[in-house]
Amino acid sequence: MVGVEHMMVKQIKKYAKDNNIPIMQDAGIDFLTTFLIKNKIRSVLEIGTAIGYSAIMMALTNPYIKITSVERDEKRYLVALKNIKELHLDDRITLVFKDALDLRLEDKFDLIFLDAAKAQNINFFHSFSGNLNSNGFIITDNLEFHGLVEKDEGEIKSRNVRALVRKIKEYIRFLEQNVEYETTFYKIGDGLSVSQSKK
Repeated sequence: MVGVEHMMVKQIKKYAKDNNIPIMQDAGIDFLTTFLIKNKIRSVLEIGTAIGYSAIMMALTNPYIKITSVERDEKRYLVALKNIKELHLDDRITLVFKDALDLRLEDKFDLIFLDAAKAQNINFFHSFSGNLNSNGFIITDNLEFHGLVEKDEGEIKSRNVRALVRKIKEYIRFLEQNVEYETTFYKIGDGLSVSQSKK
């Protein structure tokens, strides 16, 4: 990253921290960007833009990569738009302001990155796996959910959090049992999975 990009990325990370907006942990983003480079990924569909941090980090790996990123929260979408414009990446990152579950796309992608409402991961997987190029990848973030997925349910006080953890466990089982995809789980960042299509 050149100096200006580095400064901007630092500002985005600070904004996320100050405003309590979840973005990828450093180890997770390092894994993701290295994965893109290693696998020569040229097109990405991201579900869950937030303020554009991961889309920007992915775009900075390669001048030829194209990213379509979907966000349903208007405030976050507008911040992401501003961040992407300021880094002059708006020719390579297309933002879509919509609930991903209401979106239908024709395009095909080398990689789909799921980083939105955790309870909807199975639905996202079903909705967008048809947009994957053959031998493409689906990467999902937050599968450890701050270490709560490995905890006993009785230890989690909040009923909402318990329900969310249950949904994440359900998604992990769905990946493990999905015969059309080969999935590897990584204890990196907040827990990641990489599912490769066997087609």
